[in-house]
Amino acid sequence: MAEPLIRIKNLYRRFKSGEGEVTILNDLNLEIEAGEMVAIIGQSGSGKSTLMNILGCLDRPSAGEYYINGKNATDLSPQERAALRREYIGFIFQRYHLLADLKAWENVAIPAIYAGTDGEAREKRAKALLTRLGLGERTEHKPGQLSGGQQQRVSIARALMNGGQIIFADEPTGALDSHSGEEVMKILGELHAEGHTIILVTHDRHIAEHADRVIEIKDGQIIADHRQQHEETASSTADTAPTGKKTAFGAAGRFTSAIHMAWRAILGHKLRAFLTMLGIIIGIASVVSVVALGQGAQQQVLSQISDLGSNTIEIFPGRFGDRRAGRIRTLVPADAAILAQQSFIDSATPTVNASPTIRHGNKDYTGNLTGVGDQYFQVQNIPITAGRNFSARDIDDYAALAILDKKGAETLYNSTATDNYAGALGQVLLLNNVPVRIIGIADTDKQNRFGGSNSINVYMPYTSAMNRLLGRNNVSSITLRISDNADPVAAEDAITRILTRRHGSQDFSLFNSDSLRKAITSSTQVFTLLISAIAAIALVVGGIGVMNIMLVSVTERTQEIGIRMAVGARQSDILMQFLIEALMLCLLGGALGIALAYGIGWLFNQSGAEIRLIYSTSSVIAAVICSSSIGILFGYLPARNAARLDPVEALSRE
Repeated sequence: MAEPLIRIKNLYRRFKSGEGEVTILNDLNLEIEAGEMVAIIGQSGSGKSTLMNILGCLDRPSAGEYYINGKNATDLSPQERAALRREYIGFIFQRYHLLADLKAWENVAIPAIYAGTDGEAREKRAKALLTRLGLGERTEHKPGQLSGGQQQRVSIARALMNGGQIIFADEPTGALDSHSGEEVMKILGELHAEGHTIILVTHDRHIAEHADRVIEIKDGQIIADHRQQHEETASSTADTAPTGKKTAFGAAGRFTSAIHMAWRAILGHKLRAFLTMLGIIIGIASVVSVVALGQGAQQQVLSQISDLGSNTIEIFPGRFGDRRAGRIRTLVPADAAILAQQSFIDSATPTVNASPTIRHGNKDYTGNLTGVGDQYFQVQNIPITAGRNFSARDIDDYAALAILDKKGAETLYNSTATDNYAGALGQVLLLNNVPVRIIGIADTDKQNRFGGSNSINVYMPYTSAMNRLLGRNNVSSITLRISDNADPVAAEDAITRILTRRHGSQDFSLFNSDSLRKAITSSTQVFTLLISAIAAIALVVGGIGVMNIMLVSVTERTQEIGIRMAVGARQSDILMQFLIEALMLCLLGGALGIALAYGIGWLFNQSGAEIRLIYSTSSVIAAVICSSSIGILFGYLPARNAARLDPVEALSRE
C-alpha cells in the first residue's frame, strides 16, 4: 500500500497561558493522500488554522508525529523545514500577504529566488503563471494597484512558482466578494484536477462543498471526516513543475537578490534611511577631517622648520640651561672650518649676532645684525631676491658689505619688488657709525612668520662684523648643514666628539633640526590620534543608531519576514538580507561622510587659512573599513533576531 502524502499520529499542540497551558489540538490522527482536495472546517478557535500551520511546516507540534511525503517533519531543523516549504508547499493566505514594494511578477518569483532558480527563468515563469491566471497585463503592477481578487491570484501564482505539490489555502475567499471568491475556488478546482493536493481551511461550508473530503474540527479534535461526490473533472496535462533551471550559483543569486531587496527597502524609506545614516555620516566626516587637519598642521610646521634650514645642526656656546653660557668664548670660526672639512657636512657657516644702531639720513633705527659666512643663506634656505650673496673673497677681505632684508629696504629706502629694490642696492648704511654698502636684498618673510623678529635685519660677512664692528674673535653660533646621505644622529655624535676634543670639554650645545622635526611629527601624530579617537565616538554612536533603527525595522517588517519564510526562505537568507541592508546603510553613510569631509576641506582651504586640510588615501580606506565594520557589527543583532523569528508568529503580526 502506498505511503500517504501527509500522516499525523497522536498530534498535540499546546500553548502557554499564564502559569498553565491550553491544548489547541488534542490527539489528532489523520492521513491525506496525494491529489486530494480536503477542506478543514470549524468555528473560530477550533484549531483548524493551527493544524494547517503544523501541516505546512510553519509551526511544530507539542507532541506526536507528522510525516510529509514519507519524511518525519517533527524534529527537522529550521533549514530542513524551510526546504520542505520551498520544494513541496505553496501557501494562499486570506490577506494575500504580498510585499507592497514589489511588482506582481516579483511577488510571484520570491520562492524561486530561495530555490536558486536562474533570474531570467524565474521572471519568465512568474509572468507565465500570472498570464495563465488572467493577469498577463498586470504583471508590472504593485499590489496596491490590484483588486482583492487579483491580489489573491498573485498569491496563487506564488504558491505554484516552485511547483506547489501541496497547496494550503487559509480562508482563501474570506476577504473577497462572492464573484471573486467563486473565481478563486474555480482556479483551485483546476489545480486539483491537474494533480495538486489542495488543503482548504475555512469556516464556510459553502466553500467546503468544493472539496472531495471535508474534515470538521471542534475543540481541537476531529469530529467528522467524510467524502463528497463530485462530477469527474478531466485531468489537465499541463506541466505544473517549475521550468526554471536551478543554477550552480544559487547562493550568489540569493546574495544578488538580497542586495537588490535591501536597496529597494532603503529607497522605500528614504527619510528613515537618512536618519539612520546621519550618525555614520557625522562620525566618518569628523574622523576624515580631523586626520586631514592633523596632516595639514604637521606639513605646515615641518615646512616652516624646513624654511629655517633643512637638515641642520646649530652649535651654541655653553650648555643648555647654564647661566654662564653667555660668558663662554670658546666657539670660534676655526671650529666651523674644521667641521666643514668632514665628509658628512655639506656646508658650514659661523654666525655672530648684535643689535647695532642703524643710521640712514637723520634717522636712527634699531635692527638685528647677523655676521655670516658665504654659505649662510644656502644653509638657512633664505633666498636672495635682488643683488648678490657674499663671496668667499668678501669673507677673507673683511669687506664692508651688507645684505638687507625686504623690510629694511622698504623702511629705509622706500624700495620694493616693483623696482627690483634698485633704490636700496648700492646705498651706504651706517651701523654704529661703520659704513657698509648694500649689495643684496634677502627674503626673510618665512623666518619672520615662524616667529622671527619684525625688526630690520642686516647681514654682514662675519669677519667684518667681528673685526670692524664688535671687536671680538668668538662667534655666537655655528650652523651646519648635514649631507643628504648622512645619518643626523651619527653626525651629531661625531660633531660632539670633534668639538669636545678641540675644546677640552663639552662647553657647547647642539640643536638638531631633525630631532625637532621628529618631535613635532610625533606630537602631531599623537594629537591627531587623540582627536580621531574622540571623533570615533561619533562612529560608535552612529553604529548604535543603526542597530536601533534596524531593530525597529525588524519589528515593522515582521510580517514580510514571515511571508519570506513561508515561501521557503532559510534563516541564513533572512540574516543575509538584513545584514546587507545594515551594511549598505553604513557604506552609503560612509561615502556621504567622506564627501562631506572633502566639502569641509574645500571650504576650509578656500578660506585662506595658512593650514590646509591634506587628505590621504589611507584615511579614506580606513573610513570605508570603519563604516563596513559598523554595519556588520551593529547590524548583526537585528539581523539575527529577524532570522530567528517563528514563521507563525511573524505571519500573525499586522
